[in-house]
Amino acid sequence: MLKCLKLFLAAAVLVLPVTVFAGDKLGLGRAALPEEIAAWDVDIRPNGAGLPAGSGDVLYGEEVFVNKCASCHGDFAEGVDNWPVLAGGFDTLGDKDPVKTVGSYWPYLSTVWDYVNRSMPFGEAQSLSADEVYAIVAYMLYSNDLVDEDFVLSDTNFAEFEMYNARGFVVDDRPETEYAIWRAEPCMKDCKDRVEITMRASILDVTPEETTVESTEKTEAAEVAVAAPAEEKEAIVSPAALNEIASSPELVAAGKKVFRKCKACHQIGPKAKSRSGPHLNNILGRGIGAVEGFRYSKAFKKAAEAGQVWDMEQLVSFLANPKKSIKGTKMSFSGLKKQNDIDAIIAYLNAEGA
Repeated sequence: MLKCLKLFLAAAVLVLPVTVFAGDKLGLGRAALPEEIAAWDVDIRPNGAGLPAGSGDVLYGEEVFVNKCASCHGDFAEGVDNWPVLAGGFDTLGDKDPVKTVGSYWPYLSTVWDYVNRSMPFGEAQSLSADEVYAIVAYMLYSNDLVDEDFVLSDTNFAEFEMYNARGFVVDDRPETEYAIWRAEPCMKDCKDRVEITMRASILDVTPEETTVESTEKTEAAEVAVAAPAEEKEAIVSPAALNEIASSPELVAAGKKVFRKCKACHQIGPKAKSRSGPHLNNILGRGIGAVEGFRYSKAFKKAAEAGQVWDMEQLVSFLANPKKSIKGTKMSFSGLKKQNDIDAIIAYLNAEGA
């Protein structure tokens, strides 16, 4: 007992100074300097508040992106391996597994700028200048067909740009409309006369299968009920345009600019050689997968064996959506979204590579 009392008194002595001096300053640390606060105060608001002065255009952004970002995100922002895709996905937001990219999903341009500025490139965060960040963001917008190639992003026009999905988010009103329902006293016993599966997991089918005849009939009936109608083939380009595309000087000039999206992999002209993609000389009328010495994917070899040719319709289809046009292609480019760009690049290919 005496031993316990001594321990108690010793503990009281140790606590006493803290109680006595708790209201006094401990003399630790110092006030942060203005420049130290400024170094941390780098957030960017949706209205552009907090942006540093600077600017960057699409073409310079492409150069910086290829050097700093393409090893993970691909030359066209299509993503490499499991690294994030930054472009496309506009027609997938209603799908079960949407492709949420900078172009299709992000609601504020300030988030893009802020993230690139704070965290990129991977392993070299905050090594980019303000102008380089502006340029990279401009190129990412261009890769999503949200701006033209002559677009310049700066602190002065930043707040004027509205992202594709800016109006796709809503205020969360669940506290007022749903929480009362969720918080009702749950039923814990004999809640239903019969237990049955009413829905299944959307992506991973983790719902256990039933083996009864009745459940099998229900499943088959449901599959018939939700079966989608056969997809109709869309008209890719008007018949009148097919004959005019390859002969317009204006389109040829425009196509030369659009070809900048292709030149990382393809060459065209008298000295053209195959690189990571085949050369594109004499593409109109050429057999698919026909460039001698180039290692084509299985999909292209199959098309070559079938005798398929790069006629106008096939070329337009492939440029619009390569992976849909020739399923299994290894070409990573997501496609040209604007019909004018497709027309222009075909005119350029026909003029330059003839």
